[in-house]
Amino acid sequence: MTNCRVCNSKIEPFMTFGKMPIANGFLTSDQISSEYFFELAPAFCSECGMVQLIEQPSAEKMFHENYAFFSSTSKHMQNHFKAFANYIMDSHFKNREVPFVVELGSNDGIMLRNFKEENVKHLGVEPSANVADVAREQGIQTISEFFNLELAKRIVDEYGNADAVLSANVMCHIPDINSVAEGIAYLLKDDGVLVFEDPYLGDVITKTSYDQIYDEHVFVFSATSVSAAFGRHGLELIDVLPQVTHGGSMRYVLAPKGSHKVSENVSVIFDKEQAQGLDKIKTYHAFKANCEKSRNDLVALLNILKSEGKRVVGYAATSKSTTVTNYCGIGPELIEFISDTTPIKQGKLSPGAHIPVKSYAEFSKNMPEYALLFAWNHAKEIFENEEAFKAQGGKWISFVPKVEIIE
Repeated sequence: MTNCRVCNSKIEPFMTFGKMPIANGFLTSDQISSEYFFELAPAFCSECGMVQLIEQPSAEKMFHENYAFFSSTSKHMQNHFKAFANYIMDSHFKNREVPFVVELGSNDGIMLRNFKEENVKHLGVEPSANVADVAREQGIQTISEFFNLELAKRIVDEYGNADAVLSANVMCHIPDINSVAEGIAYLLKDDGVLVFEDPYLGDVITKTSYDQIYDEHVFVFSATSVSAAFGRHGLELIDVLPQVTHGGSMRYVLAPKGSHKVSENVSVIFDKEQAQGLDKIKTYHAFKANCEKSRNDLVALLNILKSEGKRVVGYAATSKSTTVTNYCGIGPELIEFISDTTPIKQGKLSPGAHIPVKSYAEFSKNMPEYALLFAWNHAKEIFENEEAFKAQGGKWISFVPKVEIIE
């Protein structure tokens, strides 16, 4: 891909993370010989401001019946999505008699269950069949397809136009953003809203959180690039609301152009992004240098701990951890195993690096001296749950925003 996925202008590559496997592609030892790799390399479009992957694996390789991510495993995320749903009902559904909400990438129903409990007409669109089944078992109306204009037309025919289209940590996954925006514009009522949130480019640059870049995240959005991408399809950015989730996210509120008052938050964030240099390629060259420093510092620390005979275990086999282990060249010689609570990952090897993934019981019964915190964005929740690890002298290794030991 040499041209922008949004506006077709020439894009400027600024670094490569090297050959990378599917981030959620946990595998067995007999699958190693056939493991798929692609080059993980982001680029910048100076025309519309979009940061994007040059190459992305096919959707079928990433999202399928064995997809290994279930949103509801995190209590904090359950609370977050409840608050998200309440925000929609309070801000946008107040005077609507029979509002209809559609969520794209509804996962296991973690957000839509809040609408179901309030008897709000709803529909989830979730391509991964196994997580969609979990939602359907809870009585949440869900279809397992990829969203586009054709599906939008079918939804309108069967259910009518939507008062709100929502998504969380999904829009940045979709390479054909133009098709999706076109479908959303068709699906929405004339005064409907599109509300979505994703990891925020400004935070990724500030924190050097390069692990936000992996196969699923074909885009890293800013308010500027979101406005440009959806504005092409008649949808106007009317508000932005910063979120703490995923180590720094932004909630974008869009609506058919001219249908809603535009919040002053929008002009404020445009100015802030320009001041941060998100519209200049030199910012991304500086980001590359910061990534290299983070990588070198982390590998140096792990090698020191190895030389001292210390045990290091990874905590949480996240998608983001795949970028870290492969970019840094970290394997089982530096990390004994990765502890994770997701049954579908346990007993397998991590993508590319082939570090064993074991159950949380393995971590708790024989605690290591150090735990490398791959799920750094859930640090508060994890630290609350791991008083025993700290009490027996365990220390955390974090790498965002810098490599450090947390005692």
